[in-house]
Amino acid sequence: MGSRRYTYGLAGGVLSALIFTTFGYFLGRKADELAERAETDGLTGLYNARGFEIRMAEEIARTARYHAPLSLLLIDLDRLKAINDRHGHYAGQTALREVAAAIRTELRASDIAARWGGDEFAVIAPNTTQGAAWVMAERIRHAISNAKMKWTLTASIGITTLDGLDSESDVDAETLMRSADAALYEAKHRGRNNVAMARPMTRQEAQRADEQPSELPFEIPDEPKSLVSH
Repeated sequence: MGSRRYTYGLAGGVLSALIFTTFGYFLGRKADELAERAETDGLTGLYNARGFEIRMAEEIARTARYHAPLSLLLIDLDRLKAINDRHGHYAGQTALREVAAAIRTELRASDIAARWGGDEFAVIAPNTTQGAAWVMAERIRHAISNAKMKWTLTASIGITTLDGLDSESDVDAETLMRSADAALYEAKHRGRNNVAMARPMTRQEAQRADEQPSELPFEIPDEPKSLVSH
């Protein structure tokens, strides 16, 4: 009788452990799914701003550790508002999904794409030099303008490249974003449907830019036009 009770007790303990293990597994999976949703843009399936900022911090830390180049691309759609105004909000959402798909076609497995704002996208390109980033930007620009959509869309793209990072550097995620944004502004200024490049500004340069916003605190380097892939 005692032996039977011991057997039943042991079986019950194993069953309880199995139930709790299974329950814990599904809870863990659910938590992972919720975390992924919190970092994903519901419309395009790309990272949202929150997810992008997390990945950006990780890649900057990796660049500092391994002294590898890191490029950032900011992509702004030209005149998407005209599509929204003329064809409605749903048409604009459809165009954003198509653009996201076009961007994906030009990325490597290591690249990180996000919908940064309403009509703005961003791409982090690890281990990518200035010249390679320029080629990538031109390919994305052409992929967007050649996408099979009901409406013709073009994009302006700003690039900045961090060529390694040492302990004395004061370049961070914010200044990197501001550098790419300044390059994007230059691309828009050139007439849209363009690519422009700027070197990363330091925090001190960013502060000067705040004080004199009409002037860029750095020069736009010569773009490697010979590397453009049409």
